[in-house]
Amino acid sequence: MPIDLSEVPTHELMKEIQHRLDCGNKPDKRVILIGPPGCGKGTQSPRIKYEHCLCHLATGDMLRAAVAAKTPLGLEAKKAMDAGALVSDDIVVGLIEEATQQPECAKGFILDGFPRTVVQAKKLDEMLAKRGQGIDKVLDFVVPDALLVERVTGRWVHPGSGRSYHEKFAPPKVTGVDDITGEPLIKRKDDNADTLKARLAAFHSQTTPVIEHYAKKVVVLKADRPQDEVARSIAAALA
Repeated sequence: MPIDLSEVPTHELMKEIQHRLDCGNKPDKRVILIGPPGCGKGTQSPRIKYEHCLCHLATGDMLRAAVAAKTPLGLEAKKAMDAGALVSDDIVVGLIEEATQQPECAKGFILDGFPRTVVQAKKLDEMLAKRGQGIDKVLDFVVPDALLVERVTGRWVHPGSGRSYHEKFAPPKVTGVDDITGEPLIKRKDDNADTLKARLAAFHSQTTPVIEHYAKKVVVLKADRPQDEVARSIAAALA
């Protein structure tokens, strides 16, 4: 079905056309984002995606989409999940391989949430090596644990849209309600200090070896700075 562009302002259309033309001249990049909950990856990844014309691959979203679409890998994943087992690394790498062959990944990708272990990193490297490719950069978002606890425990979310607020850093206009809909905000059950501290301990123990595995490609980002400063550091790292 044809898309009706009559309501789209001309300058917006021209901006998008120019962006796509610019994308054709961008170098390929394959980037891994590593960072604990609340580190700012979710804020920075859309900027990286747009600036470098990459696709954003979050393994949790990919798994859910594959299961819903009943793809062969999705059916394998569902079988494991229904049995209460972890989805195998081979299935996840297979999903990444399929996704990176889509047109939107032509210039490369941002991987978020994978690899979490050295075994996964090696499987990912092997898959890319078969295509004559490899990971270019690993962006390590470093934030002191104490600040992460403050960031996450103060977070409130609008369940319908996923919009998030913070009671200190980004409060809603009216306490407890979404700015746009006026609907009540909720606090996720995992957004508490005890749960977060356990998650942080697991994160550090799992990902430290992954960072060591990619040592020559890692760029450490001091991610507790203002968003624009972090963005400038990322731009320099990926230049």
